Amino acid sequence: MSETLLLLLQLCNSSLPLGAYSYSEGLETLVEKKKIIDSKTLNKWLVNELKYGSIRIELAIIIRAYNCYLQKDLQGLLYWNNWFSASRETSELRQQSWQMGKSLLRLIRSFESENKFLSQVINSFNDPCNYVIAFSIITANWEIKREYLLLGYLHNWVNNLINVGVKLIPLGQTEGQKLLLNINQEIIKNIDVILSLKDEELSSCSWGLCLASIEHEQLYTRLFRS
Repeated sequence: MSETLLLLLQLCNSSLPLGAYSYSEGLETLVEKKKIIDSKTLNKWLVNELKYGSIRIELAIIIRAYNCYLQKDLQGLLYWNNWFSASRETSELRQQSWQMGKSLLRLIRSFESENKFLSQVINSFNDPCNYVIAFSIITANWEIKREYLLLGYLHNWVNNLINVGVKLIPLGQTEGQKLLLNINQEIIKNIDVILSLKDEELSSCSWGLCLASIEHEQLYTRLFRS
């Protein structure tokens, strides 16, 4: 238990060299357009994303790919990787997922260079590997519990976007930490819902994120890649 928890903490640490800190996931556009102006509006955006947005789909795909790895179902892994690529509404969101997936696969190779099955799985990806798939592969390989890996993934996602808000709105560091603390209950409440999603229920309402992502490249100045 202690070892797997430490592995998860390392995987979800912001210092892991995946480049997550360079993406705002549309927040830079929303701050520029005064849609998000303080901790209250940022909290509302994050909560709505948890309830209705594409982050729910990311977590659902993580569970499916996790199960495929445990069942040694390589075709299933490739299927869900292609499915997730097709679900990315903008090229910016797709490139983010592919870049972070590539970075994580490179780390996995160095972590587990002697694991033959893991190497076979990684080598089976001819197309770019999405981050959610790479995350699923390594957490399944390390036998991290599903509930824990979802909590870790969500906490890392929320923490990254709050740090974006701290820089852009701007918010104070203390205000950012209060926001992170207050959103924990929303994270916990959504885990059970996501775990129970059936394949035919994999949908989201994320047009606001899509529009913000599309408009990001047109901003006069930018701190983030997307």
